Amino acid sequence: MSLKKILLVEDEENFGSLLQNYLELSNYETTWCKTGTEAYSVFVQNDFDLCILDIMLPHMDGFTLAKKIKAKEKNTPLFFLTAKNAKVDIKEGYAIGADDYLTKPFDTEILLLKISALFNRKNDRIELKEANEYKFGMFQFLPKDRMLITSENEVKLSPKESNLLALLCKYENNVMPRTEALLNIWEEENYFTKRSMDVYITKLRKRLKDDPTVSIDTFHQTGFQLRVKS
Repeated sequence: MSLKKILLVEDEENFGSLLQNYLELSNYETTWCKTGTEAYSVFVQNDFDLCILDIMLPHMDGFTLAKKIKAKEKNTPLFFLTAKNAKVDIKEGYAIGADDYLTKPFDTEILLLKISALFNRKNDRIELKEANEYKFGMFQFLPKDRMLITSENEVKLSPKESNLLALLCKYENNVMPRTEALLNIWEEENYFTKRSMDVYITKLRKRLKDDPTVSIDTFHQTGFQLRVKS
């Protein structure tokens, strides 16, 4: 089986070299570029299974590079790996289409776990299903009206319940990143918003409990998954 190919874009010499060696020792074929322009040139000439991008790069910043990559190959997975940890930067990263956003310093074992989880999905890239209506199990969900409907009942969800369920539906049978939900719905990621999100996950589980083919599963420190059994 051929090795997964990773494009690593990092301008800091020592860190880039160490991370490339670490990824290669973990059986990933890794191409390391030091500038955004070099990375894009390499990207268009090759097929990569994952791009890991720093943001503060010479000649072309990581956000611009990510947008160009997505315009060229929208299903290419992206990780941002950066010292920029402001909420506005994290939100921009996810808005561009990042699969994950890790801030330096980081645990290399956690990075490997995240990469492995990405590659273990049935599809290397989740194709998000944004729609005006979602059907799963016994349920019909209308996000604009905030209505959760079954053949016997109609329930009006609260705004946060509806937004959270809509995001879970987009990621159906894949893990919805906790950080993405917090920043998009609560607009903050801290202890209190995490606890609030847990409360709303519990509420949604109660809403869906009558259908044994539907569940919301927790992935510790990663996110949640709306699991729908066929």
